[in-house]
Amino acid sequence: MKRRLFFLLAIVSAIGLVSMAFDDTSSLPESATTDKHPIQHSSEEAFDIMMQVVAHKRCVNCHPAGDRPHQGEDSHIHNFNVQRGEDGHGLPALQCSTCHQKENNNFSGVPGAPHWHLAPRSMGWEGLNRIEIAKAMTNPDKNGGRSIAEIEKHLTEDPLVLWVFEPGVNNEGTSREAPPVSKEAYIAAVKQWVAEGAIIPEQ
Repeated sequence: MKRRLFFLLAIVSAIGLVSMAFDDTSSLPESATTDKHPIQHSSEEAFDIMMQVVAHKRCVNCHPAGDRPHQGEDSHIHNFNVQRGEDGHGLPALQCSTCHQKENNNFSGVPGAPHWHLAPRSMGWEGLNRIEIAKAMTNPDKNGGRSIAEIEKHLTEDPLVLWVFEPGVNNEGTSREAPPVSKEAYIAAVKQWVAEGAIIPEQ
């Protein structure tokens, strides 16, 4: 009887330990616990997460100060003398869509997403810090007359913006650098930042 009772207690203890192991997420990386259930941040922390994406080279390469996009990890001037053109989709003889299709081409290394094009000249972020970028992004005189709600939709739903999280490989087969935060954490941060008034920190 004592042996049977001891055996039952051992089983119960084992089940408890296994349950605790599955419930304990303290040893997991933050991305494993926040991607599905993003942690609520302060407005300034949400802004910081958002700007780690918006100010990343993957975005800024297509937000040049001039009429030529940049490319690559070193943000060099786009090859083949690619120019902005009248509408940001390239010159008549060399439209962006000539090479950039609706999705990445991992055979040629050419990136792709729907309506691939340059941002308007008024939205040139090259050389700006994250505060200056945020001010330009939220300024209707520079962002094409978009409201804050429209900015939120653009930042969280536009497939060209979200391409930054799946940038594919270059022509050498090497993966392009993505932003240091997940898409889920970024979207949650944008929505929180807007919901709390889209406040841009002083510095």
